[in-house]
Amino acid sequence: MESPFLIPVSSERPPVSSAAPSRLGWLDGLRGLAALAVVFDHSSYTFLPELRQELVPHFNAGRYGILVFFLVSGYVIPRSLEHRGCVRSFWIGRVFRVYPLCAVVVGVLLALHAVGAAELRDVGSRSAGAVALAHLTLLQELLGTPSVLLVLWTLSYEMAFYLLVVALFTTRLHRRSPVAAIALALVAAGSVGAGVALPASALSGVLGTGPVIAVTAVIMAAAVCCASGRSAPLRTFGGVLGGLSALTLVALNGTIPLWEGLVILAVMFLGTTVHRAEHGQGTWRFAAGTAVVVTVCAVGSAYGYGDGDHFTRSGWITAFLLAVLTFGAGLAVRGRSLPRVVTGLGTISFSVYLVHPVLLTVIDSTVGRRRQDDLVLEAAFVTVLLPLCLLTYRCIEAPCQTWGRILAGRTRLS
Repeated sequence: MESPFLIPVSSERPPVSSAAPSRLGWLDGLRGLAALAVVFDHSSYTFLPELRQELVPHFNAGRYGILVFFLVSGYVIPRSLEHRGCVRSFWIGRVFRVYPLCAVVVGVLLALHAVGAAELRDVGSRSAGAVALAHLTLLQELLGTPSVLLVLWTLSYEMAFYLLVVALFTTRLHRRSPVAAIALALVAAGSVGAGVALPASALSGVLGTGPVIAVTAVIMAAAVCCASGRSAPLRTFGGVLGGLSALTLVALNGTIPLWEGLVILAVMFLGTTVHRAEHGQGTWRFAAGTAVVVTVCAVGSAYGYGDGDHFTRSGWITAFLLAVLTFGAGLAVRGRSLPRVVTGLGTISFSVYLVHPVLLTVIDSTVGRRRQDDLVLEAAFVTVLLPLCLLTYRCIEAPCQTWGRILAGRTRLS
């Protein structure tokens, strides 16, 4: 939700057992809240169908949680890259932060599907190799390939943001985050005003899903390798190549409407703008102005898009406004110490984000969904979920993050 939920997370976070309060504890608090919002949204299908039917037209809890995650990612990711000062170390950190848990969760899901205990999303006529390659890039939702696990779609936009951040860093334009946020928001609003409504995965529809996946995988590999090189011109080339590719995919090949894809990127750069202002690299007045522009354009875009089968504009607008207000509230209390249960939930938020849909699909495939609300079962689900996620954090996430930090440090010193 770093992300969605990378879902959005810093690879420098302390382990859950750390006794020292984190000066970024407010971000963990936001992650924890965002994770619970997404869990509530998805689990309400199974345990609270009546409440969901009443709530969703007015408030989209899932989008709320995801937007909070994106704001946190925007704040954290550029900070992580600039703190390292090395693109190669940054990518190593991201790989060890995101891929291990994704691989384990998808592997468990495939195993459960094989024994009939879970259902997979329909990926159409795409070959297993193409689906695997698309997921390996983490850009599958921008490559005309539905995510095997629904929540993975947000990671595609996280990856696009990583590529754009690296592009700005290698071209030394990384302090222009407010400009990027405003430009993306304005283009989103302009596309709605001009009536631009591309079909889902438009580029794949024209060129074919397989070729788009293959070409993107090659470009991604080249962009990451070049941007991680020792030559400044090579790094610049790699950064620009990756950034332009990300923008092209978001604009022409997303599974969500063009305006929302652009708004998501604008929201993440808004988070970066706040980071700049807090660290004296910009003014608070400019950050506030950026927030106003992004908010007005996002709300206007959603209102102009109208209602659809999977979109209620009032629910989306309420979610967006509350997400921005929640991030602002977190920023306002950033100097205060938060309860460990709050920061601890934020620490395991990535596990919560990826594990809960697997647990839900097992329940749906074996027991079935409730026809009436059952708060007891909802509470029981969360009670089982959180200890399980603490286990996956300690056994998978934490060790892999440690290995990533060690390897990144050695790479930076070599």
